[in-house]
Amino acid sequence: MRIRDLFLRGKESPGVQTGPERAGSNPYRGWMGYSPLSPPDASLFDAMREALPIVDAAIDKIVRLTGSCQVECSDRGLQGPLERFVRTVAVGPASRGMDQFVSSYLHSLLTYGSAVGEIVPDHAGRAIRALYNARLSDVVIRPGRSPLEAEICTLKGLSPVPVRYPQLVLFTPLNPPPGELRGTPVLRGLPFVGDILTKIFSSVGSNFERMGNLRYAVTYRPGPGRLDKAQAGEVAGAISQEWARTVSPGGPVRDFVAVGDVDVRVIGADSRMLSTEIPVRQMLEQIVAKLGIPPFMLGLSWSTTERMSAQQADILTSELESYRRLLDPVIVTICEMFLRLAGSSATVRPVWGEINLQDEAEAANIRLIDARIRAIDNGVMPKEGTDNS
Repeated sequence: MRIRDLFLRGKESPGVQTGPERAGSNPYRGWMGYSPLSPPDASLFDAMREALPIVDAAIDKIVRLTGSCQVECSDRGLQGPLERFVRTVAVGPASRGMDQFVSSYLHSLLTYGSAVGEIVPDHAGRAIRALYNARLSDVVIRPGRSPLEAEICTLKGLSPVPVRYPQLVLFTPLNPPPGELRGTPVLRGLPFVGDILTKIFSSVGSNFERMGNLRYAVTYRPGPGRLDKAQAGEVAGAISQEWARTVSPGGPVRDFVAVGDVDVRVIGADSRMLSTEIPVRQMLEQIVAKLGIPPFMLGLSWSTTERMSAQQADILTSELESYRRLLDPVIVTICEMFLRLAGSSATVRPVWGEINLQDEAEAANIRLIDARIRAIDNGVMPKEGTDNS
């Protein structure tokens, strides 16, 4: 027994140690603190739209499919000035047209469950100067004098102060729960799904970074002789330098030649990446079911055909019509305020464009078939050999 072993006998051998904790690459770790029982912050849904492009694309498509609106005035003499106002009214600092205001208003309504806007009159109070989409974080919505009223307040420091002209403020909730003032966003229930989905994407990125950018394990085993063991450190250093020169990017192609027992392996080459197709599809199905958009409109090829069925068209059309009904009072309030400031008591009726979700060729074929049916009903037979497609 050597003398050195006497001093080492009472010491415990080091156990397995864990490496330093790595910070998660998921930038939306705040989702783990989400609770369905507490009202979520607006920044949560902003983070979801930023982290999940499919959610952002679905909301954008809903807004675009809702379409634009024309207005009809009961006083035909004011129809022209009203249409000019609808086309040219300022919206915020850089946009024009009430369509821009309605689109931003609907974006807020779908994302946050509530939308707040303001009609901005001119200094003389005789015309509407602009329309403004307010941020929900800048206002406080609290019960009014009765359960049927809502009071809109602005923040002056930490104290909410009621707005001075509530008749100029527009407020719309989306499917508010009983007894609640704020509405329910369409993204409700999706933070948990989004957290799982971003974890999968983050893990896939980490695995590709680890496996795509190859790391090598170069192992040198010295021989049984004393000379080899004594020079093991120097040999390992020389191998390390030559290997670094061999695999250096941008340099010439080199061959690595070593003498002795040298083993070169790719780190992680024996492991296999988990398949994410099924779990990702399960999470995307939850998102698509919540938002009500057919999968192929979001670029998801889950079936053999990408043509929308009649049932899907009816469901999506009913969703868009419900959003239009929510926007009708907002449009009427703005236009009638324009007429009142002009000294008119006329009324306004919104006229939306027809929702057409069919393929153009199919729609043209349907119109052709309807025209031939009407011709047959009127006693006019179509010519033979006419292509019905």
